[in-house]
Amino acid sequence: MITKSYYNLINHKMVQFTDNEKKALLTLFKDFTGYYNANSLSKEIGISRIGAMKFLKKLENNKIIVGKKIGKSIIYKNNLTDDYVRNLISFLLSDEANNFKRWKDEFRELFKNKRVIMLYGSAIIDYSIAKDIDLMVIREEKDSDEIQKIVYEKQKILPKKVHLISLSTEEFLKNLINKQKATIDITKKAIILYGQENYVEIIKNVTNI
Repeated sequence: MITKSYYNLINHKMVQFTDNEKKALLTLFKDFTGYYNANSLSKEIGISRIGAMKFLKKLENNKIIVGKKIGKSIIYKNNLTDDYVRNLISFLLSDEANNFKRWKDEFRELFKNKRVIMLYGSAIIDYSIAKDIDLMVIREEKDSDEIQKIVYEKQKILPKKVHLISLSTEEFLKNLINKQKATIDITKKAIILYGQENYVEIIKNVTNI
């Protein structure tokens, strides 16, 4: 299935992406500490190795991803140094978040001052069996009390407990740089409800190949 076309400012042409290519780009972005070649990426998104090799070559030719040879394998990462690619990833994250409109509406009030609002945990998979609602907010240092107050008020009307992790941008970055397991695990699966552009900029600072 072919999705929307996107104008690539690098090569000045329209680039179309399949659903599998979108999944691959999001996987490379979210699991930025991982090392993905054609074989491992094909297993992650459930396609053949040949199919993965084909679209990885296409994405690399369009400068959307970059590859680096490590041993006998070529490892791929998103080309987050490029404005077009960062905008593309932001769009894909926003598009993914639209599948969770209930939670976007529920936590809309939290989104301001360049905050990033992230939903993670079992509520993403099946809310009916989730014990709580896991939420991470990346915010400015001064916003901590306000966020706690908003979540406290929300808790009065929500049937399940909100488990909130509230971190400043600096704290979040420090956790990523130090490869703190709990934070890394959240980034791999989280849905970015709001603040996609800011989130991509943060991840760009800790992504390398």
